[in-house]
Amino acid sequence: MTRPQVLLLLCCSLLLPMPAEARLPGPVQAVAPGTVRDLAQIRSSRVLKVLVNQSRNSSGEVQGQPIGVEYHRLRAFEQYLNGHARDGQEITLKIIPKAKDQLLGALQRGEGDLVAPGELLEPQAGQAVSASNPIRTDVPLLLVGIKGEKRYTRVEQLSGKTLALPNGSAAGDAVSQINQKLALHKLPPVKIEWVDPTLAVEDVLEMVQGGIFHLTIVEQPIAERWGKILPKLRFDRQLLIGEPSDEFWFVRRDAAMLRASIDRFLATYKAPSNEDAAFLRIYRRLYQVHYPLARANRQRLEKLRPVLQKHAQAQGMDWLNLAALAFKESALQPNARSGSGPTGLMQITPSAAQRVGVNDIRNLDGNVLAGAKYLAMIRRKFFASPKLNERERMAFVLAAYNMGPERVQGMRAEARRRGLNPNQWFFQVERIAMEQVGMGAVSYVNSVNKYYLAFDRERESLEPQEREVVSRK
Repeated sequence: MTRPQVLLLLCCSLLLPMPAEARLPGPVQAVAPGTVRDLAQIRSSRVLKVLVNQSRNSSGEVQGQPIGVEYHRLRAFEQYLNGHARDGQEITLKIIPKAKDQLLGALQRGEGDLVAPGELLEPQAGQAVSASNPIRTDVPLLLVGIKGEKRYTRVEQLSGKTLALPNGSAAGDAVSQINQKLALHKLPPVKIEWVDPTLAVEDVLEMVQGGIFHLTIVEQPIAERWGKILPKLRFDRQLLIGEPSDEFWFVRRDAAMLRASIDRFLATYKAPSNEDAAFLRIYRRLYQVHYPLARANRQRLEKLRPVLQKHAQAQGMDWLNLAALAFKESALQPNARSGSGPTGLMQITPSAAQRVGVNDIRNLDGNVLAGAKYLAMIRRKFFASPKLNERERMAFVLAAYNMGPERVQGMRAEARRRGLNPNQWFFQVERIAMEQVGMGAVSYVNSVNKYYLAFDRERESLEPQEREVVSRK
């Protein structure tokens, strides 16, 4: 073949269609080759890495007592695997909490072997995951409100209403379908308020009971479980929210042996009759949030605003953080007293006030000054790292305000050792706190956080003078 013929053949080959290469929708997933672990590799490593929804409803324990809805099932699966081990080598579970909408992506990247969400979870198109046989079948979604308020029986009644949903909620698609029906009748759509990422499904339910949010939608088993703890919740069972779905565990599509073991286990598993005993015992003792924006609370806050703003600004913090802490500590009562020493609006002790150079905490100004300076001292000495975002920083400061900064730093070190994120309090370091000291400190931080979010949603109405100054400019 002559040289011109070779060149002609090469040019023609370049014009031929290339083999089609499928591309998944959305961002490219960085999945390293060789990270897939099937049952043989898991047994060899003796560790089963379980990705769980970081919601407290899903997994976890409090001082050795199980509270997560998936806890018993996962521990039973661990025993099942060890009971069928031929070499006698036992497998232990490594629990890895992630945000619900990150679970399947983390599974694809090889960060875990199994996803146990404890909620409805739908894979996106193109995700190389395989669902187990159903954990639960035909799980309905329930509209949740508060007793004494309007009930809903038809989707048309939801037109123009706002639903508070946590990230990854299974209700998102159902609301989209409802809005399509409403559009056909030329009715305003249902609005979704996707809540702050520090809130999980149980937090939203607690805030509905507290009157901060008005409506949400959750899976029926979750609603009924938390309804035993939050007695003011109302479930509108007559309203059909989408079609019922099945709940699954998930593995990588090429982990066939692990998937088969899961299905064999699920076929024989029966939940213990006292599955929620510790959950009920622990949460019934917990503080439950109240509505911080009732008329009397607004009036108190308006009177306190100048002093809270003055000292918050001096310490470089958001005054609503001080307001939320004050509502938790004293219900915004400047004359509050405690028999154990904490005093006033911020319920600060004389010894803590003296550490920051404030000797008189009996008057309002001194009390707020001491509280603000003490919070700022904790932040400066222990949590100034740029690796912390401001929301997490404040959570750590509040935990230290409640437990002491040295103890919180020890929990961060333990979280790092366990593979948790030491720079994230919510759902990460708080797991260590739950195990070591119980739910008291965790509930404390969560309550202040919810009050802050409630105030922040109404910031414009709580800062009228600031709006007037801006409008004049």
